[in-house]
Amino acid sequence: MVFEPADPSRRAAFAAAGLLTAGAVLSLPGCAKPAADAGKKGAADVSATEDLMREHGVLRRLLVIYRETAGVIRAAAATLDLAALGQAADLFRRFGENYHEKALEEAHIFPMVKKAGGAGSSLIDTLIAQHRRGREINDYVTGLATSGRLGTGQAEPLAAALESFARMYEIHAAMEDTVVFQAWRDSLNAKELDSWSDKFEDIEHQTFKGDGFDLALEQVAGIEQRLGLSDLARYTAPAPPAT
Repeated sequence: MVFEPADPSRRAAFAAAGLLTAGAVLSLPGCAKPAADAGKKGAADVSATEDLMREHGVLRRLLVIYRETAGVIRAAAATLDLAALGQAADLFRRFGENYHEKALEEAHIFPMVKKAGGAGSSLIDTLIAQHRRGREINDYVTGLATSGRLGTGQAEPLAAALESFARMYEIHAAMEDTVVFQAWRDSLNAKELDSWSDKFEDIEHQTFKGDGFDLALEQVAGIEQRLGLSDLARYTAPAPPAT
């Protein structure tokens, strides 16, 4: 889905979102979709589980930014755009932590899966602990980013923190997608799943005053562009050695 405000002045402002902080982007006035296209589920029949997994897609793109930035820090820390890194951490906080983790997973999904028992239930305590650790790391990244420059001895610890966060959250999201979300979905009948899809959509629109996924997608694309990470071809693996 692509969010395009009808008002040209708003469209121009939104196009510049990559140069704004994530907080500003996710609170732009007038970003709610027109009534005819107000609900994702009504417009594209997006279920709650699909919505959760595509939100993970945005977060995975932020993990790539973290991992690639760690390499830049080690190779040439002085060239790093710290403000853009701070933007990525802020987006992860607003979209990943405050909305996806706290408002959806911890408030609704995790308690239901834990109550149901089974393989998904056994993962919940660890997932919550990893949420907390991720918030600690993002606070650390934000603190260094807002300082404007890396001091002596700060480059390697920051690079290591970014890599460890990406490593942790990569398997974290994969286990949620393949175990926890499936267990949650299996605990619901079709009518209940439809009701939860609507409820999650309402939470999203109340939180972001519009489509939070589209806003976050625009923002992460802006950060990738700013850091020179937007070309998919740059990630193509080299050919293996000849045998």
